[in-house]
Amino acid sequence: MLPEVLTIAGLHALYRTGVSPADVLRDVTARIAECPDKAIWISLRPLDALLAEATTLGDGPSAEKPLWGVPFAVKDNIDCAGLPTTAACPAFAYTPSADAFAVARLRAAGAILIGKTNLDQFATGLNGTRSPYGAPRSVFNADYVSGGSSSGSAVAVGAGQVAFALGTDTAGSGRVPAAFNNLVGVKPTKGLVSTTGLVPACRSLDCITVLAGTVGEADAVRRVMQGFDAADAFSRAMQPRALPQAGLRFGVLGASEREFFGDAETAALYDAAIARLEVLGAKRVEVDYAPFRECTALLYGGPWVAERLAAIDAFFEAHASDMDPAVRDIVAGAKGMSAVDAFKGVYALEAYRRRADAEWTKMDVLLLPTAPTIYKVADMQADPIRLNSNLGRYTNFVNLLDCSAVAIPAGFRADGLPGGVTLIAPAFADDALAVLADRLHRAQPFGMGRDRAATLAGEAMTASAEGLLEIAVVGAHLTGMPLNHQLTSRDGILLRKTRTAADYRLFALPNTTPPKPGLMNEPGFAGPGLEIEIWGLTPRHFGDFVESIPAPMGIGKLKLADGGEVSGFICEPYAFNGAQDITSFGGWRAYVASRAG
Repeated sequence: MLPEVLTIAGLHALYRTGVSPADVLRDVTARIAECPDKAIWISLRPLDALLAEATTLGDGPSAEKPLWGVPFAVKDNIDCAGLPTTAACPAFAYTPSADAFAVARLRAAGAILIGKTNLDQFATGLNGTRSPYGAPRSVFNADYVSGGSSSGSAVAVGAGQVAFALGTDTAGSGRVPAAFNNLVGVKPTKGLVSTTGLVPACRSLDCITVLAGTVGEADAVRRVMQGFDAADAFSRAMQPRALPQAGLRFGVLGASEREFFGDAETAALYDAAIARLEVLGAKRVEVDYAPFRECTALLYGGPWVAERLAAIDAFFEAHASDMDPAVRDIVAGAKGMSAVDAFKGVYALEAYRRRADAEWTKMDVLLLPTAPTIYKVADMQADPIRLNSNLGRYTNFVNLLDCSAVAIPAGFRADGLPGGVTLIAPAFADDALAVLADRLHRAQPFGMGRDRAATLAGEAMTASAEGLLEIAVVGAHLTGMPLNHQLTSRDGILLRKTRTAADYRLFALPNTTPPKPGLMNEPGFAGPGLEIEIWGLTPRHFGDFVESIPAPMGIGKLKLADGGEVSGFICEPYAFNGAQDITSFGGWRAYVASRAG
């Protein structure tokens, strides 16, 4: 009944056909039971409890319940009322009476909690093998690590068991597993999402993150969770930071800083992502990555490791023998550190920040590989510290230097294993960064999770994030067509390519210069759906653009193949007299190409 990988948009489209949340929950429960990877989950809610909750949801998705009926998972270092919080350490387990701040917001928005997922113990690791509950595996090859520490959350989404999952990110834990499972990982600016109810790793750095199939959906979840929390001393209100809509500069690694540990194919995926971002109109700038890289040593080799001990100090004194050996050794490294070391670390961080700030004057965003390579589980277990450190080469600095980040898929190696890239920007650029990351992801989609052929769900929320209004174009305003300049000259940005719903016909209108098509809605017609592009314009430019549209064209609401709606071109009925039906071409671009040939 359900697609291989679940999305919010796809589930809501199913619900409009009469499928019920109870149907979905039964299917999800069966998928989990049949999945051969038994290390994904630490605890699950029973089906009868899920079905009972489904009866309380109300009538359907709404502005108040944008996540209505959507199953999700939570990393087991985040509190969920009535389910044990273990942090992947049974001796540490306790059962909270209340949901974490972020979880409570998601459930109030209609999302249905399925259970708690596995992780590197105490969120200490980037590989997913440091847990007594087993090691979740990449959805593409069970010999390889899933990435961590949000291992179970990533695999649950990648395997189609939930539509999104919460992870956490201190050093890359919400981004590396996204890369290894062909997913998006949204890491908000520190403090935007409250950490009340989170077992700390490094409390001053921790972020609750989202893993999902698309940037639009992951960012929509982030928005639901976001909000100032007076109970969290590190909570911050959003102070939106814009990115240029034209002339954007993106930083890339120079030759001396490119390190892929012999993985030439992942290096090639990074180069291909750079080329795609250039095609979207951004300008690459080679920057000095050294201050970012050198900063990463503070996280595990410097005094910030003492913050990991501070989070579990009493437990560590009494139960160190109950911990994963690699995690125990890392945390024990804080024992010899002093207040003097802590201040020296703060001074060092500020010096790195000053050097990094100089690089930020050259760029608006930084594009990096999410991870330089991927390792087999057996190899990671044989060399857990060094290989784990390799995975964090391009992630560890992000929270130390107070950045926002979005990890997206970047393609596949010849052996079928995925790679990823991450867009990074200064704090509070989250909204604008989501727009850019969504555009780059859609420039060459690689499916979602284990379904490499999946069509990316269409989401308007990334456009509204930037204060942009969406408009769908179907003909002469498409990229490369004669009137596209009317969008680009107004600083319009291409948000995504998609298709209309099936009940539309397309006609080549007579006597138009340049040639234009007209779109006709015909309820009951079962066509192919028509190729369209969705562009984003500021409100001022949107109004100016609409004002310039000549008769017989106008703007109305178009239905999309994924069930959503968007403003777009419609046509007065009289204009179809003498027009040629070109619906079979599937879009204006294919029709124009046929005429040219």
